[in-house]
Amino acid sequence: MESEDKGKLDSAAASAASQSSLEGEDPFGDAVLIAVDGSKQSEEAFDWYFQHLHRRENNIILIHAMEIPVMPTRETWDQQMQSSNKKKEEIQEKFEHKLKALGVTGGRFISGIEKPGEFIVETAKRENVSYIVMGTRGQGKLRRTIMGSVSDYVVHHIHCPVIVSRT
Repeated sequence: MESEDKGKLDSAAASAASQSSLEGEDPFGDAVLIAVDGSKQSEEAFDWYFQHLHRRENNIILIHAMEIPVMPTRETWDQQMQSSNKKKEEIQEKFEHKLKALGVTGGRFISGIEKPGEFIVETAKRENVSYIVMGTRGQGKLRRTIMGSVSDYVVHHIHCPVIVSRT
């Protein structure tokens, strides 16, 4: 179940083409997928990207995988879905505000109810992104082996570079 919320984020490809100043540079920029989940680590990865790599002609795609309800019953499904939707809306609003404050007028917010690693990989392939930016919680080796790591999954299952910000 995927929903694409374009909301206040408009495509700026046409204006970006006229703003490109480097000879031989792609006037439409790179498609950059930035994973956001409301954690401090994802926000730091977002900030790191904008401080070090962003070009105004890049096409920013923010992605958020909503949590899959754990062992829902008929009674708890609606409550769990409402909670997930509320969190998604808060994250979307927060990052749309951050983009606006940075002067970024183009971009999209994509969310879905899937396993985060798989959702990021599938979306990156479908959107033909140039690279992915994401944070990591820096779990220990044992915990990562048992619980799994979203960044580890993405790094091992994607066709493009992945920047894992560890701040």
